[in-house]
Amino acid sequence: MIEFQFNRFRAYRISMKINDLSQQDTVFNQFLAEIRDVDIQGDSLRFRRNLERIGEIMAYEISKDLVFREKPVTTPLGTADCRIIDEQPVLATILRAGLPLHQGLLSYFDRAENTFISAYRKHHGDEDTFEVEVEYMASPTIGGKTVILCDPMMATGTSMVLSYKALLERGTPAHVHVAVVIASERGIRLVEENLPSDTTIWVGAIDPELTSRAYIVPGLGDAGDLAFGDKE
Repeated sequence: MIEFQFNRFRAYRISMKINDLSQQDTVFNQFLAEIRDVDIQGDSLRFRRNLERIGEIMAYEISKDLVFREKPVTTPLGTADCRIIDEQPVLATILRAGLPLHQGLLSYFDRAENTFISAYRKHHGDEDTFEVEVEYMASPTIGGKTVILCDPMMATGTSMVLSYKALLERGTPAHVHVAVVIASERGIRLVEENLPSDTTIWVGAIDPELTSRAYIVPGLGDAGDLAFGDKE
């Protein structure tokens, strides 16, 4: 049982744009297959690097939705009119599992401002009952800015929604991109119901089920433990 309370939007609200990157045959799916593969997961370095590469591909795809402007660039032989991102996004990441994904995004949006949010499951005596709590956030002001809110796994969607609500303490963003590697259908629904209707979701794959402990099936397990080792 997962305890939470969120405001529900009305049934007529416009559906969010969902970009499922697994629907295209690209090298992205190779990296996705490797982070799922139990025979490869034992190599934490490779797991982290694959999350980074997935973040890099997501950054490239998200960049297609950003605003660009022309900038004259002086070369040794003249001037070239180049198109560059008009304003860098703010990269907001849920700790700790989100760090490798964040690094991949930051490799492409290398001038971005950064936000870090500590959201964790607070258990109540057993593994099946918990609440999600946001304990800490370090963030610049985000009013009027584009925010990319990322986490490798979106199981119930609770952490993503609570993190978004925490971000509002720093202002209201102009647009939010949610970037997740694997989401459950339930998590997608909760985000659709509780984030602005113009939010864009970028997801590596959408899986159908959750276990009683709210792990995604088939999923990949605990992304934080696979990247950084078991926690107590």
